[in-house]
Amino acid sequence: MNAILEKQNILPLPAGYTARGGSIDDHKTVFDLLNLHSMRLNGRVDLNDPELLRLDWLNAGFNPETDLRMVFDADGTLVAFVESWMTQEPPVHPWNFGCVHPDHWGRGIGSHIVTWAEDHARLALEKCAPDLRVAPRSGTEAHNEKGVALFEGLGWKHIRSFFRMVADLDSQPEAPTLPDGIVIRPFNPETELEEVYRTFVDTFNDHFGFIEQPFEKGFAEYKHNMVEEPGYSPEMWFVAMDGDQMAGICICRREDPEDSESGWVGELGVRRAWRKHGLGYALLKHSFAAFHADGKKRAGLGVDASSLTGALKLYERAGMRVQRQFNQYEKEFRAGKELAVESL
Repeated sequence: MNAILEKQNILPLPAGYTARGGSIDDHKTVFDLLNLHSMRLNGRVDLNDPELLRLDWLNAGFNPETDLRMVFDADGTLVAFVESWMTQEPPVHPWNFGCVHPDHWGRGIGSHIVTWAEDHARLALEKCAPDLRVAPRSGTEAHNEKGVALFEGLGWKHIRSFFRMVADLDSQPEAPTLPDGIVIRPFNPETELEEVYRTFVDTFNDHFGFIEQPFEKGFAEYKHNMVEEPGYSPEMWFVAMDGDQMAGICICRREDPEDSESGWVGELGVRRAWRKHGLGYALLKHSFAAFHADGKKRAGLGVDASSLTGALKLYERAGMRVQRQFNQYEKEFRAGKELAVESL
């Protein structure tokens, strides 16, 4: 049996601070803290609609009472929070995410929430077969020096970086040249949602960290997070069709969650049989044209900085530039068979 990393004790809060679990009703308070933190760090909000956070917490398997830790100062003001997600099946890479109010940095609160989440994530060891590698993951933006030092000081390893990219839409984007036989059009929400999801799985099976979920679970989560969210715009969901076959998808929302003047490309993927013919580029340019027609000044997306499919080069060729970098960290609890995609 693989050895298990010795447990990290939960580091204590400084005097005068208290902590508790959360509830769905706490989403607005956490939303405000997220945006305050982002304004200090990035000069812009993290989310522009608290409903996005509430819907996130309503995902099946996440319980704010047990999976959310909130820290308050003596006046009862929220100064930190952390989420610990184990909704993946099996939960080999619990995802931890949180932040600390900038006015309370350097007091040990970050160490408390990270070690609390680390301890909570150890529940995954009991839910995963003993031959599977288990390693929680988390991260921080690369320019957050205190966040980087926090993870590295607690023994977390930097494993990957991701870019937030943006393109200016000052002029009419070029009309894309389509591969022979391909048509790009909006998807039909009445008949094509399941096929869009299957295309998403086929394309993202080639992305770092992806773990395919049982169909019913994965499809339900996809529908909840993509269709039931307030930014859902079916007319901005584009499919590339080769006859009656879906070759690729470009799933967009009219508004970037942190920038109301920008459109957002949530997912862009091309099935393997249709790659290397310019279809990904054509889908991206098609979305740019749709954003421009909608009056947006910019287009944004996120990408793996070491993309296994070469997506970064495609986005750069389309005129996109890196706006920020997010560093992902992990801490291995148990060595073993890795379920997540790491290479092609």
